[in-house]
Amino acid sequence: MSEARLPYEHIRVVEFTHMVMGPTCGMVLADLGAEVIKVEPIGHGREGDSTRQLIGSGAGFFPLFNRNKKSVALDLQTAEGKQAALRLIATADIVSENFKPGTMKKLGLDYDSLKQLNPRLVYISHKGFLPGPYDHRTALDEVVQMMGGLAYMTGRPGDPLRAGTSVNDIMGGMFGAIGAMAALAQRERTGRGQEVQAALFENNVFLVAQHMMQFAVTGVPAAPMPARISAWAVYDVFEVRDGDQIFLAVVSDTAWAIFCDAFGFDDLKSHPRLASNNERVRARDWMMPQLRERLKDFSAAELSALFEKHALPFAPITRPQDLLDDPHLKATGGLAPMRLPDGRATQTVLLPLTLDGQRPGVRSDPPRLGQHNRELLAQLGYTSAEIDALGAPLSDRSTPPIPS
Repeated sequence: MSEARLPYEHIRVVEFTHMVMGPTCGMVLADLGAEVIKVEPIGHGREGDSTRQLIGSGAGFFPLFNRNKKSVALDLQTAEGKQAALRLIATADIVSENFKPGTMKKLGLDYDSLKQLNPRLVYISHKGFLPGPYDHRTALDEVVQMMGGLAYMTGRPGDPLRAGTSVNDIMGGMFGAIGAMAALAQRERTGRGQEVQAALFENNVFLVAQHMMQFAVTGVPAAPMPARISAWAVYDVFEVRDGDQIFLAVVSDTAWAIFCDAFGFDDLKSHPRLASNNERVRARDWMMPQLRERLKDFSAAELSALFEKHALPFAPITRPQDLLDDPHLKATGGLAPMRLPDGRATQTVLLPLTLDGQRPGVRSDPPRLGQHNRELLAQLGYTSAEIDALGAPLSDRSTPPIPS
């Protein structure tokens, strides 16, 4: 997809973000064509977005969530750095931030201050909690998963377990982007911007709302997912030959007949205790051990082939790194080449959508710290000497290699 065809190619975003939630919002807007300018802090011991230096589970944060962006490095604690940020904001359609409550106000970069400078500005604030009794607390994805019911639903009874990815940070950033899109559409009618707020806790509550509603409808509390009474009789992970595992599902009476025919299980197909899905659910304690015994000598590949042949749901148990070689992702363009800030080539995952049949791609690699200072500040009227005084030679700053 060419840049000219992207829906937000005329929109400028200035983001003051770090970690995952705020950068995700900017990545979504950038992938959809917006010019996203990441203002990164320097001075006083700071060297840009702290995720540039993270190791372990955070090593992928910066390169994933900061593609298609430009980097300007400024010391916002100085009058000169703050003035440069304000001049940049004066040209923006959107400002996005995800710092602790009060941080942007202290810098004079909160919405109430900036709307005086730019009444058309859309301001996205990503927080732990929407305004209320909890908004003074420090939130993390794991914190809100624990207090918001998701860890309870994910783990076994008595063993709360966080989800295996930053679900609230990522989804919360997406809701920030959705809010910004709505605010831009409203601005077309009113000519005025507005503040958009998104929050981790409220996002998590939205994720577990189906379980809240289940209780409201039935009066029965939702059980943790590993202990739940499934709505489907066959909906589980099976241990098979060579110690492999595979998820298999049979979720309707028609599918049950197809499954039994495919494997020659005529006795199960005709058994009166297994005549309907609800009866099979009630008979799970008796039925599932039989199915596990009958399927254990098949290989995962054989089961996959049979289930695929008969259009029955199945899934191999896949590790994230294996997806880099997934044939479907490779064939459909779900992975795109990208260069890390340290120069290494890799692949990255694109947005899970198409526009006019094409995936919005990588137009520019994750930026080096301050890579675009000279370009963007010159556009604002700064001389070369003034740009140097703000932190030169920032255009030559590099990022340490990301540890494996």
